[in-house]
Amino acid sequence: MKSRELGKTDRGRLRGLVHRGTRTDKSPPVSAERAYGDPTVCDRCGAVYARKTWRRSGTRKALSYMPSAERATCPACRQVEEGRSYGRVVLGGEWLRGHEDDVRRRLANVAARARHTQPERRLVKIVRRGDGLVVTTTSQKLAHRVVHELQKAFGGSASYSWSDRDGSLLATWLRD
Repeated sequence: MKSRELGKTDRGRLRGLVHRGTRTDKSPPVSAERAYGDPTVCDRCGAVYARKTWRRSGTRKALSYMPSAERATCPACRQVEEGRSYGRVVLGGEWLRGHEDDVRRRLANVAARARHTQPERRLVKIVRRGDGLVVTTTSQKLAHRVVHELQKAFGGSASYSWSDRDGSLLATWLRD
């Protein structure tokens, strides 16, 4: 078989085959801290760990339905308790002063929808800093979603900055 030189169109295929420096496990770093049995129920929020995923149980009665389930604290509840975050959103601008209630309601709605589908994604805290707000989240994906939803609902400009060191996200949303 005769080898041929790589053309410009073939370089992308070659780069796709190089996996050096990538993680094989895409789970969040906080979930790798402890191994959970199958099934496990969170004592605080009632989320159920089954088939390698935390799922919303819908009710705290999950313990009565699963008497043999282990009891533990889920990674999201531990993160909120410790104040650890992987996403930070900075909100600012003149417009925010007069519409802070609307923005807070939108934040609550986005967080509730995210928690319904993926219980590990939660808001850690919302803090007022100067004329703006700083929102911390348990995951970078929720921080990205928050800024995207604010931009979609109210306009403004968004910027994102990912950290290579710990995988966190700093997202900024401004509207003047």
